[in-house]
Amino acid sequence: MAEGSRRCGGFTFIELLATMVLIGIIMPVAMHCIALCAGLGGQARRQIEAASLARTRLTELTVSDDWKTSQKDGDFGKDWPGYRWTAEVSSWTDSTMSQLDLTVFWQSRGKERMVTLSTLVNPEEI
Repeated sequence: MAEGSRRCGGFTFIELLATMVLIGIIMPVAMHCIALCAGLGGQARRQIEAASLARTRLTELTVSDDWKTSQKDGDFGKDWPGYRWTAEVSSWTDSTMSQLDLTVFWQSRGKERMVTLSTLVNPEEI
């Protein structure tokens, strides 16, 4: 074997340059995807929290019959800042029942988001 035909085991300059260009193209896209996933994860967490708060408040209203007389809006205090709720009673297809809708609102990415849970209630005492 001739001495001039021996090759070292390293990368050529062109291979390194191509790798750097490829990394330069892929990294911004990958970072954007990671940021998007983190934002969606935070939004999903807030939506789950809102649904849990709505379920709790809706249960409190129905068990105590406060939906008949008490205030129909409010917030969740300093334990859950940024969330507020409203309740609305409407007629249902069956005249003996009413529908109670509880909506929880919060701000996310400059927009108002909301989750609504509903249940049926009997307005007359049994």
